Amino acid sequence: MDDSAYGKRFARVLEHIERHLDEELSVERLSGEASFSKFHFHRQFSAYVGVSVTRYVQNLRLTRAARRLVSEPTTKIIDIALACGFETIALACGFETPESFSRAFKREFGLTPTRFRRAPAWKQRRETDLSPARSKDMDVKKDMDVKIVDFEQVMVAALEHRGPPELVKESTHKFIEWRKATRLSPKDRRRTFGIVYDNPDTTEPQAFRFDICGEVGVEVPPNPQGVVTKVIPGGRCAVARLLGSHDRIGECAYYLYRDWLPESGEELRDFPLFFHYLNLVSDVPEHELVTDVYLPLHQGGAI
Repeated sequence: MDDSAYGKRFARVLEHIERHLDEELSVERLSGEASFSKFHFHRQFSAYVGVSVTRYVQNLRLTRAARRLVSEPTTKIIDIALACGFETIALACGFETPESFSRAFKREFGLTPTRFRRAPAWKQRRETDLSPARSKDMDVKKDMDVKIVDFEQVMVAALEHRGPPELVKESTHKFIEWRKATRLSPKDRRRTFGIVYDNPDTTEPQAFRFDICGEVGVEVPPNPQGVVTKVIPGGRCAVARLLGSHDRIGECAYYLYRDWLPESGEELRDFPLFFHYLNLVSDVPEHELVTDVYLPLHQGGAI
């Protein structure tokens, strides 16, 4: 059990989920239970628990339904599904019909609800369903140097990518077209940023949001590429430097959320994780890439 202040706050979240499985459990509600920023809650939850919040809630609801299938042999399956919170899943997990509930149950337990009721086959919970994630893959990041800096506000031109993460490169090409056409943010004289709103590991591909940004000194006029003006606000940030491929940025982000943040006592600010690309793959070999990963922190400092 994690007895740290951070761990106790997550314990409140997990207890709240257990107590209110038959209700809608939105990110706003769960993050507010322990005063976490809703901008970062999905990543914090996944890093701490080991699975996404949607998957965790779904697992508990299916487990509760399985127990009732066995203990209440005469109760209709659809009534058990509704009693275990699946009437709210149309908004959260997609169990809007008995058939979809049955499919999800079979994926979890290997049997349909009807067959499970006749011959229960209990599935052991994984350790990651119950305790903080501790992946060996992340151990390599424990020696990462993290600094706290005061980031100065910057105005940026932003191309809003919406859709599968693997298509970000296509959006990047569109942003490059805008850069070349307008010269408002030349890459050799203006900084390049990325703002990531969602965790690609736990977000449905079509819902993934990422902004490709270039520093500008003036407002962005209307343009065919759809680039708009945004601001990356100033303030305290934790920053870690990643050397090498951008494919490894996720490892750095998980280290910040899973290891550094709980031990630091810091609070997260309501702005997403963002990256500063100190050089670009068009200019240097992939192994020579340098990227600063910023985690916005509350101005008040550590708790």
